[in-house]
Amino acid sequence: MPHTSDDTLLTAGLSSFRLDLVDHIAHLVLNRPDAFNTLNPRFWQELDLVLDTLQRSGQSRALVISSTGKHFCAGMALDTFADPAFAPNDRTPEGRAAIIDTLAQLQSTFNKIEALRMPVICAIQGACVGGGLDLVATACIRYASAESFFCVQEINIGMTADLGSLQRLPKLMPLGIVKELAYTGRRMTAQEAASHGLVNAVYDTPEATVTAALACAREIAAKPPVAIWGSKQVINYARDHSVSDSLQQMGWVQSGIWSNRHVMEAVSAMQAKRAGDFPALEPLQAFAPALPQAGDRS
Repeated sequence: MPHTSDDTLLTAGLSSFRLDLVDHIAHLVLNRPDAFNTLNPRFWQELDLVLDTLQRSGQSRALVISSTGKHFCAGMALDTFADPAFAPNDRTPEGRAAIIDTLAQLQSTFNKIEALRMPVICAIQGACVGGGLDLVATACIRYASAESFFCVQEINIGMTADLGSLQRLPKLMPLGIVKELAYTGRRMTAQEAASHGLVNAVYDTPEATVTAALACAREIAAKPPVAIWGSKQVINYARDHSVSDSLQQMGWVQSGIWSNRHVMEAVSAMQAKRAGDFPALEPLQAFAPALPQAGDRS
């Protein structure tokens, strides 16, 4: 498949990830296998950059997130909690009050995955625990390899999970199962995760899992991107609102994205057994030019 080398999308100098765009499919690969792809401060900075770039460009029609090595993600890098630059200050009320703003920054990064203008598919192998579980809970579709497992690891290290698992998992799984995982910190196998609806399908190997995720992404990329975006919008809205409110929102979304041309092209392509020809999403423009940097006299 041809590889797109667009400087506006492919970001250089990433140490936590690899990022490729092939046939309108972005593939983001966690790339710190020796550290079990734990989440250190640089991870958060680079993920923010990648997600902002994907959101703005409009080139990608689906995003696959996979990983390297034995584990998908072993959660937050524990040495982060010992680093004075990042560790929460629990010694004073003022320090504890500031924790909410730090958490909001991290939560905002994962929220960007959920808010992307394209579906997100995770291919999971090995451990998906702590912050890794928070990450995959933001995705639209999750595939797992047979040996993978899931764990609300935070309770095992003396804290409450705080980056989205406890808020998103009850929308995906039975509430009693979520409470059991959150209170006990036990491991849930891929097969059990599939039985409870967290995982869409389980595959024999990590390689087969990634292959399935990319195949799903190709199916998505063959559809009109704006209709896919609309579907994601209304599904997420319906998850959090009443049926009545959601149907009203559906009307507003459909009236904004309806295209006779897309419908006719989709039908024509299906009848001719060919790929459809649909425009990409519009690139997002900054509302205002960047402010000059300190010391810039221009």
